[in-house]
Amino acid sequence: MAGRRQHGARRFPRSARVNEVVREVLAEEIERMSDPRLDLVTLTGVDVSADLREAAVYYSTLGSSEDAAAGLRSAAPHLRTVLGREVRLKYLPRLSFTEDPGVLQGRRVEELLRDLHRHDRPLDGES
Repeated sequence: MAGRRQHGARRFPRSARVNEVVREVLAEEIERMSDPRLDLVTLTGVDVSADLREAAVYYSTLGSSEDAAAGLRSAAPHLRTVLGREVRLKYLPRLSFTEDPGVLQGRRVEELLRDLHRHDRPLDGES
């Protein structure tokens, strides 16, 4: 066992660590920004390409999807600058933002369940 490295950081592949560091840096900066379109935005994940040139950033929002998307597009150059300052990478990835499909599917399932539940309730006077 003497030759094995036991550092926690090595348990995860490099790409997973890069993805998480990028997500953390971007999320912290979004919290600092004063754009009201970003107030209800949460970054749920990042997928940086193997060549580090592209980063797909996934988000969810409790506000307007259109406002969040516009706010993130507008903030992208600033977020990229902050990322370049905070994280040492071979290339500074281009950021693209996509609403998290898992969150969207979860909302849709909740809506369907609420609709089903509404239809299962007995009408007033019925037993």
